[in-house]
Amino acid sequence: MLARESGANSRDETRIVDEAIESRRSVRAFLPTPVDDQTIRDILDVAARAPSGTNMQPWKVYVTTGETRQRIGDAILNSGIRAEKAVWDEYKYYPDQFFEPYLARRRANGFGLYSALGIGRREVERMRAQHDRNFIFFDAPVGMIFTIDRRLNQGSWIDYGMFLQNIMIAARARGLHTCPQAAFAPYHQQIRPILNIPDEEIVVCGMAIGHEDTTKPESTFRTDRAPQEEWVTFWK
Repeated sequence: MLARESGANSRDETRIVDEAIESRRSVRAFLPTPVDDQTIRDILDVAARAPSGTNMQPWKVYVTTGETRQRIGDAILNSGIRAEKAVWDEYKYYPDQFFEPYLARRRANGFGLYSALGIGRREVERMRAQHDRNFIFFDAPVGMIFTIDRRLNQGSWIDYGMFLQNIMIAARARGLHTCPQAAFAPYHQQIRPILNIPDEEIVVCGMAIGHEDTTKPESTFRTDRAPQEEWVTFWK
């Protein structure tokens, strides 16, 4: 029984949860090892315990494998729309103009990943090729597409983030890794007909899920986190 249920203060139980959270990373190289449908269903059942305002549960999930997963990648990559030309016409993930401290963090993330891959700052085509790997879910056997009813408001988007985090943590508890992928959102027109997504649903993001390929150089990349002094204020 977890400490929160029993009232006990067990360090072992705390570490189980902490390790699942701390070991979560956006993995960009997966093995072809299949993940069975029941495991995905179990993960989603756990994730659906996420809180939501008045228990509205605003999430909708499309789970793709095999041919359907491949069709999504083909449709996007054959569309001729480069990532830098993609139009965020459903919602905006990033600000129109980056500013500090977010600009520096974004740059450090990009430079760190490309450095691990041996991609120089002026190797634009190699950068594009790496970004395009989003659309084949970084070779993961399972790709998820998430949508939300466009009539819902910002509060439901906050709820959605907690649901997505639950998926990633539940996956870690089962020895799996994930990569949440906003990159799919601008390509909703390519994705909709394949998954029969109705117009009233906004494509929020995608997510790759599977077993990490630890032999690939991108698997050595780790992001850091800003110290608490930069973002926490205690008042007493």
